[in-house]
Amino acid sequence: MPPRSYAPAKTRAALVAQVGHVLDAARSLGADALAGPSGLPNWDVHHLLVHIARQIEVIPRLVAEEVPGKPDLDLSAWARSTVTIADRLDEDTREAAAATGRTEAAARIADAAERLATVLDAAVDPDRLIRITLGTMRSTDFLVTRLVELVVHTDDLATATGLAIPLDKGALAAVVRLLADALADQAPGNSVEVRVPPYAAVQCVPGPRHTRGTPPNVVETDPRTWIRLATGRTTWAAALDAAAVSSSGERADLTAYLPVLG
Repeated sequence: MPPRSYAPAKTRAALVAQVGHVLDAARSLGADALAGPSGLPNWDVHHLLVHIARQIEVIPRLVAEEVPGKPDLDLSAWARSTVTIADRLDEDTREAAAATGRTEAAARIADAAERLATVLDAAVDPDRLIRITLGTMRSTDFLVTRLVELVVHTDDLATATGLAIPLDKGALAAVVRLLADALADQAPGNSVEVRVPPYAAVQCVPGPRHTRGTPPNVVETDPRTWIRLATGRTTWAAALDAAAVSSSGERADLTAYLPVLG
């Protein structure tokens, strides 16, 4: 399927809003909460906040670099490739957390947000390129990857702390669509329709193609559950047991294709 495009102004607004929501949450956490489990392997909440800060901090640095040529990495390829750098990200986060005092994590996010504001005009330039470990991509697309990091880890933080942290609607929509498109690229076909109302509907999985009416294999779920499925926060079986996902048709089982994002 052709790559989906994301409007620069909407991407910018969603990024600013979600950074603000995370910062508000971080500032509200006390020492006991920071020392608590994050739900991610071997990370406490402090590790999680430092990781979030690093995902924001990287934007000004990369935007400042002049990158010639053409993009060779789209968003679906980025999503499917993140597993290859997961160990490195874990190591870097551990080192950064060890160097950041528990009371300093929120301040680090605040500083990152201030620096981000100074480069947003350049960052949303659709012709600007960003070079990351996995390849070269359009700057606006790179900002969408930061929305993925922010939305996924905002949900992690909310789950770990019990805080009701908002998810910006624009950010949520972008992340749902990116992960749905990545699934469709990973499992190309037309035998299953995956619906995540109101944001996305894609067809995927090899097999018979429907030509009219309701497809014979349909999966439907809500945005948060889809993000948790696509990122491995929950399993297909657990989501079915919790009635958080509905499926119909003999091919409507996505177990073999999840998670999308490593």
